[in-house]
Amino acid sequence: MSSDLIAKALKTAVETKDIVFGDGVTDQTGEIFTKLFPGAKALVVADGNTFEATGEEVVASLEAAGVEFAEDPYIFPGKPTLYAGYENVEILRDHIALLENTIVCSIGSGTLNDIAKLASGELGRPYMNVCTAASVDGFAAFGASISRDGFKITRSCPGPAGLVADNDVVCHAPKRLTATGYGDLIEKIPAGADWILADALGIEPINEYVWDMVQGPLRGSLADPEAIGNGDKKAIEGLMEGNLMSGLAMQAGQSSRSASGAGHQFSHTWEMEGHGLDWEPPLSHGFKVGIGTIASCAIWEEFLAMEAEDFDVDRALAAVKTPEQVESEVRAALKPRMQDEAVRHSLKKRTEGEELVARIELLKEKWPELRERLRAQLMAPGEVMDRLKTVGAPYHPELIEIDWDRFRQTHFKAQMIRDRYTVLDILVDLGVYGDVVERLFSPEGFWGRHRHPSA
Repeated sequence: MSSDLIAKALKTAVETKDIVFGDGVTDQTGEIFTKLFPGAKALVVADGNTFEATGEEVVASLEAAGVEFAEDPYIFPGKPTLYAGYENVEILRDHIALLENTIVCSIGSGTLNDIAKLASGELGRPYMNVCTAASVDGFAAFGASISRDGFKITRSCPGPAGLVADNDVVCHAPKRLTATGYGDLIEKIPAGADWILADALGIEPINEYVWDMVQGPLRGSLADPEAIGNGDKKAIEGLMEGNLMSGLAMQAGQSSRSASGAGHQFSHTWEMEGHGLDWEPPLSHGFKVGIGTIASCAIWEEFLAMEAEDFDVDRALAAVKTPEQVESEVRAALKPRMQDEAVRHSLKKRTEGEELVARIELLKEKWPELRERLRAQLMAPGEVMDRLKTVGAPYHPELIEIDWDRFRQTHFKAQMIRDRYTVLDILVDLGVYGDVVERLFSPEGFWGRHRHPSA
């Protein structure tokens, strides 16, 4: 997809003003800033790593355009690696609140961008961003993925008013950041299937325009993990385009539905539990999402092996838990700081009686055609595993230090933490999710056959 088309998508789908994507475009930062924010002062915000990547060039471009600086660049420490915690949002927000007529120009792709986005959003100020890696899809997106009190969710705030993505900078990012971007992007495959399912059951209709923004470039962006892993500029440019369009889709839809499904819920569970937070560098979002993608696709494989006659209404009705049982199971499974939100999400999804019967009958009716559509959308879990291994990302839970019992339990926890309807929820509605997980971990199941990374 061309940069012109990306720019058109941005300008027609989102309330943002400008995007520049291509080789050597960092020197256009000042021009974009003055166009978007005439007369405003700039505050460059970065961390030690992102400023080293392109900070001097950004400052030089702003100076050349005659932009006045509110003060010297605000630079978070590069080590330990900056974390997307709300406490860092508060630090930056309170700092920029003291600066009148000042707009943030952030430098970063993931954590730094989300911190600047939410800090600016809470003050009702626009901001712009200069990307430094193809590591996430959130740099252009509505909302910021921020942890607060141990619970990580996408918090509402506008996307950037302007975005600069310089291929020369992005392609020189550390390989692990590019690999994590691949892990984040590949989950859009089963996330698309989750949305197809929710649409077919009348739970959440597909927005075709938003769908096309993600799914249109997706396969091409993921097509050559070997080239991406080897640092091929053209391939990394494609990965960047896929992540950029995914972010714009979230901005256009004012939701992460188009880009986040059950695979992300595995990652979010581990993030809420603080897994890998104390590593240096911290375990990345995309690495966790990649493992979640394999898990999601393995669950989908089990679901698609079912026939319409397997959707037993009596079994489903008998398996319905009372609200008290749901709450008890959630609180028993999750850490205290995760429980209240998860209880609300789980109860919101709970279905019983005539509503449940109608849902299952609709699934039966649509299953032959729906199953073929879902099969066309999905990848086999083994293929996802191979692609992640090829690009240089973790491809097995042990490689991110998730032990076997914990990984198995995450299959149940992931269903509890969001109210978004996914493949996990239809299997719960059918009363068979426990059986599906049991099969996956049996000797002949997917995870039974892949008990260790070498399997």
